[in-house]
Amino acid sequence: MEGTTGEVRDTASPRRIAWAVGRDVNRTLGGSASMELLRRSLVARGWMNDRDHALLVAVSRFTPGTNILAYCVALGWQLAQWRGAAAALAAASVPASVLVALLSATLASLHELPLVRAIVAIALIAAAVLVLATAWNLLRPYLRGANAARTAVLAAVAVALTMMGATPIRILLVAAVLGVVMASPAAPTVPDVERRGLID
Repeated sequence: MEGTTGEVRDTASPRRIAWAVGRDVNRTLGGSASMELLRRSLVARGWMNDRDHALLVAVSRFTPGTNILAYCVALGWQLAQWRGAAAALAAASVPASVLVALLSATLASLHELPLVRAIVAIALIAAAVLVLATAWNLLRPYLRGANAARTAVLAAVAVALTMMGATPIRILLVAAVLGVVMASPAAPTVPDVERRGLID
């Protein structure tokens, strides 16, 4: 790797790469925090420098899938080719996968308990109420005067598309196009809404 010594390839064995990646990736919640932990520990080992880290971050952002896994594969490849990439990928993904499987199995068995089912039901109701309250606060300014007719048309189109099996993305696109076509100066502006006390 650029900016590192010639002994990097010798010291960064797949086993040591797996240990470093597994330790740093699996003690955080992933993403940027894991990348920063890896950067610090690997710079301290002399396995990479800040320029290498910036390159790996850029590559991981352009690839599909989870960024931290792409980062680890690129890191492993730079340090020890395909063996390093395989070791880094396994160390970054297998422990978390095992943990998720265990948690899922535990939750599936606990879900049968009446108390757990009641807690989940209450949490779902609370989440639904919060979503509906937020939607109402956003929609309320558009239910007066000329805006009410436009809002009714948009709602009717959305309901019709939903009943026809349209995907949410298509419904949003159609609503956006209709909103632009039907837009008028009568639509409430942000200052108007604030003046009426509709936004805190």
